[in-house]
Amino acid sequence: MIRRIDRYVWRELAGAFVAATLVLLMVSFSGLFADLLSKIARGKVPAALLLSQVGLRSVDILPLLLPLALFLGVMLGLGRLYRDSEMAVLASVGLGIADLKRAILALALPVALIVGLTSLWLSPMAQRAATRMIEEANKSLLVIGLEPGRFVELPGRAAVIYLSDMSEDGSEFRRLFVASEREGRLDVITARSGELFLEAQGDERYLSLTDGFRVEGDPRQLDFRMMRFARNDIRVPDSEQAEVGRPESQRSLPVLLAADDPASQAELHWRLAAPIAALLLVLLALPLARTPPRAARYGGLLIALLGYVVYLNLLGIGRALIADGTVPGWLGLWAIHASVAAIAIWLLRRQSRANRPRLRARQAGAA
Repeated sequence: MIRRIDRYVWRELAGAFVAATLVLLMVSFSGLFADLLSKIARGKVPAALLLSQVGLRSVDILPLLLPLALFLGVMLGLGRLYRDSEMAVLASVGLGIADLKRAILALALPVALIVGLTSLWLSPMAQRAATRMIEEANKSLLVIGLEPGRFVELPGRAAVIYLSDMSEDGSEFRRLFVASEREGRLDVITARSGELFLEAQGDERYLSLTDGFRVEGDPRQLDFRMMRFARNDIRVPDSEQAEVGRPESQRSLPVLLAADDPASQAELHWRLAAPIAALLLVLLALPLARTPPRAARYGGLLIALLGYVVYLNLLGIGRALIADGTVPGWLGLWAIHASVAAIAIWLLRRQSRANRPRLRARQAGAA
């Protein structure tokens, strides 16, 4: 019977967890799509990288998303059992929350393991891959939306550009035309060929034009100047910063373990905090999920979300204090985790003491 009850409770919690995960993923993906589409419109990221960047960046948010989904799943699953008086039925046969620990741990431990693997290894790998793809894309004319045989507005400049031919990798082109206007003066540049190059620091991109003409002047005053050049460089919009998050967020776990600077120690504790928080949130959800049968369905959920936000903000503040050296690295974020664990244990004991008089009264009535 206990095994059947464990399977039943596990299915209830797992269903709520999957539903919460899907909802949170949809919300997160909408934000990621909006951010990337904005960068594509500004010429920062090529459209071809949209899906790959969404996939890689979604891996980076899993350490924050899955603990919240697990927290909500346990809250909603146990809350339904309380509202439908199923927990009262289980209590009548001597089964309480402690007796359902196998079903709860069967869900919490695998999710915490996935969160740990993602936070410690997969997320830095995804960030490095996203950075590498953006750096490679910034070396191509395709990143600013240029296409052969088509007039395109140059992002970041009041200019229109046309080129008749382009190499497959988008680094070289032939027969280019650029027209721009500034303060009433026209500037027209033509070139036989050219290429895209990065400056020495790799922060700025330029179009190197060879064998061309430049005509500049005010059409209202017929004041024009014409110049022929062997080479002329035109700066294109700033490339997207290759950094995805903080520099230390892309470092591998062995590098963080070997480093002794405050920023690396803060990053290490932040990565460890994700799986620890997943387990502590499950422990905190057990007393918060208790809902009287006639209570509001989502009344305790708002309090739980507020607690999650406070917990997450405290972890963020702690990480910042470690990074600037205010908090020693050996202390880390353990004080915050211990505080949350103490609050959860206190709530569980308080709930257990409140249930004892009722149990005694039922036993006396049965006698």
